[in-house]
Amino acid sequence: MKQVGEQTDSPVLLDDQAVSDYLRQNPDFFIRNARQVEQMVIPHPVRGSVSLVEWHLARQRNHIAQLEEEITLLMEQATANHQLFDRLLALQGTLATAPTLQEMLNRLHRWARDLGLAGANVRLFSDKWHIGAPSNFTQLALAPQAFEPVRIQRLGKQQHYLGSLNGPELLLLLPQAKAVGSVAMSLMGEHGDLGVLIFSSRDKQHYQSGMGTLLLQHLALMLPELLSRWVERA
Repeated sequence: MKQVGEQTDSPVLLDDQAVSDYLRQNPDFFIRNARQVEQMVIPHPVRGSVSLVEWHLARQRNHIAQLEEEITLLMEQATANHQLFDRLLALQGTLATAPTLQEMLNRLHRWARDLGLAGANVRLFSDKWHIGAPSNFTQLALAPQAFEPVRIQRLGKQQHYLGSLNGPELLLLLPQAKAVGSVAMSLMGEHGDLGVLIFSSRDKQHYQSGMGTLLLQHLALMLPELLSRWVERA
């Protein structure tokens, strides 16, 4: 039996946090214990076990590989953005030099056709533009009240929609179009309240949710300024 006042030896319990704290407070631990470190082995999911040095080198190689993938992706994105800028610049010049509104719309449509699409259409919200009779462009008018169900169903709080439209929606937005499989639809203007830009494809899979919308964003902001050359804002 132990006497009163006799010290009782108890093991010191170490957890992950205690070990981590010790290593941070003693950064020269691995230098002082280099031989022991080289002999340490840790579990490995494929090889059973590896040395601590091998494990650290493998982590470094994985990190380098990840960085290389990220750099490659950034370079690809930069190239794509450069091509996008050139394409937009050429289109803007083409549209800006159109002598009439109809010719501008025709050029936009031909540009879309050159990309392999069925076409491009512009619809203007009737409460934001003076396009009622006797205007020659009443066919561009779109009542906001009629469009509201489409906006709620397809766009929600987004500025763009990529996918398919049902029969009534197509009849409202593209009454003259035929065999439309999928569309890319964008609300025009900074606040999305000026109208709708619609690119259409006969392929049902051409436009799908999750695709990039950078080109649509630029066009949706650029077109109202060009349209205002011929159509007065309300």
